Amino acid sequence: MSDESRPAPAESPSGSRVAAVIPAAGRGVRLGPGAPKALRALNGTPMLIHAVRALAASRSVSLVVVVAPPDGAAEVKSLLDAHALPERTDFLVVPGGESRQESVRLGLDALPPEYDVVLVHDAARPLVPVDTVDAVVEAVRGGAPAVVPALPLADTVKEVEPAAVSGEPEPVLGTPERARLRAVQTPQGFDRATLVRAHESVTEDVTDDASMVERLGARVVTVPGHEEAFKVTRPLDLVLAEAVLNRRRLNDGF
Repeated sequence: MSDESRPAPAESPSGSRVAAVIPAAGRGVRLGPGAPKALRALNGTPMLIHAVRALAASRSVSLVVVVAPPDGAAEVKSLLDAHALPERTDFLVVPGGESRQESVRLGLDALPPEYDVVLVHDAARPLVPVDTVDAVVEAVRGGAPAVVPALPLADTVKEVEPAAVSGEPEPVLGTPERARLRAVQTPQGFDRATLVRAHESVTEDVTDDASMVERLGARVVTVPGHEEAFKVTRPLDLVLAEAVLNRRRLNDGF
């Protein structure tokens, strides 16, 4: 759809506009050889399309930026054009970098200036419910500079000394208090200026964007995550994701 025919971006009463950045440039080696993980089919539709639809399902999100493999931007653009996506949402595809961190920064660089709330979402979390997306957005709009959806841990966690050789026994160093631990998901939400500052200031590799904001000393808060927002990284996760989609179709006509 042309820019002229699209509706104006959604706004909150405070005027903040929300964009989502989906880094999808990774190869996904744990799923085995073949297409990049984000392009693997889930019930016949690429995971990336499921993830884009999940973010665009929020009426707060008016722009979704997909960060494609460096040599695959045209392919990803064609993929988005070939699937039905919400009319009220704008979509943009930009080439990514060699690392997730670089890809997110390139996605940030592509955002128009009027967007001051940014969500960063893993393409490998294709089934995040819209209520989770909305909860993250509202927490950022409420004044939190960084927000992550998170779940309490069901398992006891051990800190170990990593073995030099995979499969060797690993000495246990301690047992963190489980009540204080959370498993973090995406989308993670940010005040745009805070996230940009984090990407400009933090150069070492981190596991997520909220960790970069933590390095700045800025406040990061959690909101309740959802069990269906799990990350698809292994073949067994694909089986589980397909089961979730089938249940949704039976229960909700999804």
